[in-house]
Amino acid sequence: MTIQKIGGLAGLTCAATYLFGFAFLVTTLAPMGYGTIDIDARAVVGFIDARPGFLILWNSVIYILNALALAVLVVAVHARLRATTPDWAAVARALGLIWAALVIGAGMIGNVAVERAAHLAQTDMDRAVTLWETLHAVELGLGGGNEIAGGVWIGLVSLAGLLGRSLGKITIGLGLLTGAGGLLTLVPALGDSAGAVFGLGAIAWFVAIGMALVFARAPS
Repeated sequence: MTIQKIGGLAGLTCAATYLFGFAFLVTTLAPMGYGTIDIDARAVVGFIDARPGFLILWNSVIYILNALALAVLVVAVHARLRATTPDWAAVARALGLIWAALVIGAGMIGNVAVERAAHLAQTDMDRAVTLWETLHAVELGLGGGNEIAGGVWIGLVSLAGLLGRSLGKITIGLGLLTGAGGLLTLVPALGDSAGAVFGLGAIAWFVAIGMALVFARAPS
């Protein structure tokens, strides 16, 4: 199996991790305002105290598993783009690996926040809430609360695919829209809505790029 086909499967894995995250974000985690600016930190820590393993699993899937699959996808996309746009392919590879590093870092910090909050909640709920809020802010800064790195990479890959005619129109269109959504998370007033556009667009784009890599022949 070639690196592009493996990368295609990695892209589909990335889409699956996003779907997993959204499914629980709008159900189990929704009453606490998780993923929004109005998150109830005390309710989250209470949830952690009762079920610490759930958020560790959630963080591990949406961040750590996603980042590992993303790194493979970045290398596979580079292999596809370098035949027609070698310079842009090199830049995209660097930015994509930076994004993967930020995502896995966010996941590790998120899991530490859960572990430490669960420990402190047994004796001092106020300290547990303060600690979780602080570490959660770091987690969001790395990649959970803004999608600038992801938006730049997906947008750049799609632009390179357009210039080199190495990606399909649907993949390119979805990528440019998703990239724009990621960049707009930089605007505080648009943070939640732009994040939703990026997240939903990224699911569709990961599926599109994954299928392109699995089934399409590499350009000569």
